[in-house]
This record gives sequence, C-alpha cells and structure tokens, in this order.
Amino acid sequence: MEAVWPALALSLTVAGWATGITSILGIVLGYGLARGRFPGRNVLDTLLTLPMVLPPTVMGYYLLVLLGRRGVIGHWLQQTWCINLIFTWQGAVIAASVVALPLIVKPARAAFETVDTQLEDAARVLGLSEAAVFFRVTLPLAWRGILAGVLLGFARSMGEFGATLMVAGSIPGKTQTLSVAVYEAVQAGQDDVANQLVWIISGVCVTVLLMANRLAPGHTGDTRDTRATGRQKS
Repeated sequence: MEAVWPALALSLTVAGWATGITSILGIVLGYGLARGRFPGRNVLDTLLTLPMVLPPTVMGYYLLVLLGRRGVIGHWLQQTWCINLIFTWQGAVIAASVVALPLIVKPARAAFETVDTQLEDAARVLGLSEAAVFFRVTLPLAWRGILAGVLLGFARSMGEFGATLMVAGSIPGKTQTLSVAVYEAVQAGQDDVANQLVWIISGVCVTVLLMANRLAPGHTGDTRDTRATGRQKS
C-alpha cells in the first residue's frame, strides 16, 4: 500500500485543482454559448468538443508543443517567470483540465438553456442588474445540471492518463497519478499493486457517477412520474 497512497493523494490534488479551474471556465463558456449569439460560436463549440473525440495522446502532444520550452506559451513562461510546466504536477493539472472541460461546458450549456428567459426578463424589469439576474435567478435554476457536469469533470480528471503521461511523465511521488501508476504497475508485473489502484479509482469514479446521475435534470421528475403511473394503474 505504500505505493498507493502517494498516487491517490496526487490524483485527488490534480483532480481537485482541475475541477476548480474547469468549473469556472465551464460555467462562463456554457453561459456564453447558451445565451450568446456571436460570430464563430459554432467554431468555439467545436473546439471545446475536440478533447472528447481526439485521442488523449494527441491532446498531450498539442500541450507539449504549447507548453514545452520551445513552445509559444512555455518559452514565454520560462523566459519571463522561470516557470517550467513539463514533468510537474501543475502540468498534470493543465492536462486534466483540458480533457475535462467539455464534460462541464456541455452540461452547463444545457442547464442554462433550460432556464426560462421570461424569468430573467422579469428580474430585469424589477431592476436587477445583469450580475444579480445571473446569480439570483439563472444560476440557482441551473445548478443541478452544472453540478452534475462538475462531478463528471472530476471523475474524468481522476482517470486521465494519455495527456497526463505525455505532459507530466511518471515520477513517483511527484507526477505519478493513479491511472499512470496502474500502467506502471502492470508493466512491472506488480499485479497486487495494480489491483489495489484499480479498485480505488473505480470506487471513486462509480461513486461520483452515481451522484452525477442523481443530480441530472429529470431524475426526480422521472421518479414522481413512475409513482404517479403506479397509482393510476392501481
């Protein structure tokens, strides 16, 4: 178990930071896509969907090109702030954030689109500012769908492998997350360690998915409809 706890702690740290970052970005982008009408909207939506369909190793390669010492962003960070993100846990956070972002943006957009705009217009008529309308009307009505997406993003961040391995590598205790540790344990023939890691990450992800399913829009309503149907039959 000595090899399990550092990987678990690092995975939770990476997933926590990635979820926090993508939650803010996902809410902003989801609201913009749901309410905004601007040139390039479909292009932006397509770009945000790419991490869901591209192989994680391809996303990892793109991140290496951008964040490496010869990359546009990486070179600037190195020259200006002496910051190197490659083979660091911060690089793993960025990789996890990129692949998890679509799983938060999509539910957030769908949740915002279900909010009745007449309620928002009524709040504006009553004198509320745009910020007040968002935080007092729109967000409270959309929170279930947004939180479901946040939980999905957390689960995806916990299980991220390809992009993380390419950007952060596999340094035990520093950049080796649970999914990477499973791969290393299998390669080394350490089946007992691999089994422990698999059970832990599977348990965490199943728990998170069950919570996300309960928060999904229509879950409570479906239950009520089922009960109502049962009463009608009886």
